[in-house]
Amino acid sequence: MAKRGRPRKTDMVNSPPHYTGEVECIDAMVAAFGKEKVATYCQIAAFKYVWRAGKKGNDKEQDLAKASWYLSWASGTDPRNLS
Repeated sequence: MAKRGRPRKTDMVNSPPHYTGEVECIDAMVAAFGKEKVATYCQIAAFKYVWRAGKKGNDKEQDLAKASWYLSWASGTDPRNLS
């Protein structure tokens, strides 16, 4: 819960509920494919988010924030530790 009993806003960039659980999807990907392949995937995912920013009915800033998240991960910084 956030302050004053209000529920926290879902963070669709750093911890979207459809990718979290007991093990986060990105961690399962690393376990299955290794860091190098996941870093490559993250670069491709970032490209996709920049390409479609604001075109899918989503908030453009959210798409760009997701691209930034993936680029951070690809460069070796876990963005979950930055929030």
